[in-house]
Amino acid sequence: MAEEANWNKRKTNMPLHVFFKDARLLFKKDELGLEILSIAFPAALAIAADPIASLVDTAFIGHIGPVELAAVGVSIAVFNQVSRIAIFPIVSVTTSLVAEEDAIAEEQEGNDPEEACFGNREMKPLITKVDSAKTVYKLSPAISNDYKIAKLEQEKRHISSASSALVIGAMLGLLQSIFLILGAKPLLGFMGVKSDSPMLTPAKRYLTLRSLGAPAMLLSLAMQGVFRGIKDTKTPLYATVAGDVTNIILDPILMFSFGLGVNGAAIAHIISQYLISTILLWKLREKIHLLPPSINNLQFGRYLKNGFLLLARVIAATFCVTLAASVAAHHGSTSMAAFQICLQIWLATSLLADGLAVAGQAILASAFAKKDHDKARATASRVLQLGLVLGLILSIVLGVGLHFGSSLFTDDINVLHLISIGIPFVAATQPINTLAFVFDGVNFGASDFVYSAYSMVLVAIVSILCLFLLSSSHGFVGIWIALTIYMTLRMFAGFWRIGTGSGPWHFLRTPL
Repeated sequence: MAEEANWNKRKTNMPLHVFFKDARLLFKKDELGLEILSIAFPAALAIAADPIASLVDTAFIGHIGPVELAAVGVSIAVFNQVSRIAIFPIVSVTTSLVAEEDAIAEEQEGNDPEEACFGNREMKPLITKVDSAKTVYKLSPAISNDYKIAKLEQEKRHISSASSALVIGAMLGLLQSIFLILGAKPLLGFMGVKSDSPMLTPAKRYLTLRSLGAPAMLLSLAMQGVFRGIKDTKTPLYATVAGDVTNIILDPILMFSFGLGVNGAAIAHIISQYLISTILLWKLREKIHLLPPSINNLQFGRYLKNGFLLLARVIAATFCVTLAASVAAHHGSTSMAAFQICLQIWLATSLLADGLAVAGQAILASAFAKKDHDKARATASRVLQLGLVLGLILSIVLGVGLHFGSSLFTDDINVLHLISIGIPFVAATQPINTLAFVFDGVNFGASDFVYSAYSMVLVAIVSILCLFLLSSSHGFVGIWIALTIYMTLRMFAGFWRIGTGSGPWHFLRTPL
């Protein structure tokens, strides 16, 4: 019996145990399961909405012609590369900082409910205790309306990291717009679209127009980070769906009815981004004070410190995908068109796992702020196990569905042939992709930004070398083999950190 007890103790000291902990409770609707679901499901739908809208754009443009499809594919690759350099750090850092700040504020309010409600108001003289057994507060009718307004204002919180995110998001959006408009031609040239290429004119027009929506997009994504931090993913979902539905409705009207072609697709996207930003800003002002109490409360220092780490990470991560698109473009418009369709599907489905990543990040950031290691352990286990199941389901669905649905995106025989070659890679890598994304969210929730940055740079170096070697020897197939290696290494980097119980996960080496 003593030996068995010692073995059980040693087993709980193994950090790898976190991957299998309470696996039987995977689909149980307990408090943790419902909390993950309430955050992850709306977040997944919101995250998937934009790639799905891009897929619809791709489907419409694909029926104009393969040159236009390839041109838009290159433009989107450039736009996404520049956008993610700004988007990923600000959204990820905002989610963690807001979740930590919100958790601390909740604890402080929980210590003194009366003080939380009235401590900062000059209302105590207007409150009378009317029952000696119970504390019942009553306001005179003359001030009831003022109290309702005051109560609504009291429910709103000052979250300094949220105010900082809005300022940074707006500034980065303006800088991105200027950079893309002025550098459209050289950036497209870097991607393989030369001055004599038929793709240059439509690609440049599309990229320049779409860049006008960058300020709204960066601001809306900064606000999404705030909403995720306060564990509200429904509001971003409603705003994103409203914007993307508008985009989908306007696409055929502007592209075909008004004869604007790819320009119409870009204009539709711009309108949708400003609509999303407006809705989110309107709803956010109901939850928090948009302006901080003082300029000194803005947390630019924390954003810069963590943001630069994630900036290095996102440059390394997106450079691999952008370079893959550039290699495909160098192989010609047919290769680029097929790659664009496969890539959009690959990213759209894989990003569903980001819903779980968002849930894990928000809950873990709150748990770490409260030093609740039991909840951190349970949350990490649950979201990783759910990520694996989601990846397996996506693999089956895509493996079957893409064989019949690829013709929705183009009717070009040569493009369809290359798509059929890419389908096995798109389908088979789904479990790897989902785990890689969930690991990212889990480590961000622990504010493990240093390891995330350095490990991704190392992964990118190896992946880029593989991309050059494999694409030159195996062409289109080599590109997808290299991308598979890239995602596998990303997954392994996340697995290693938690599996060894290092960094912020050191508590996994202690008994349960």
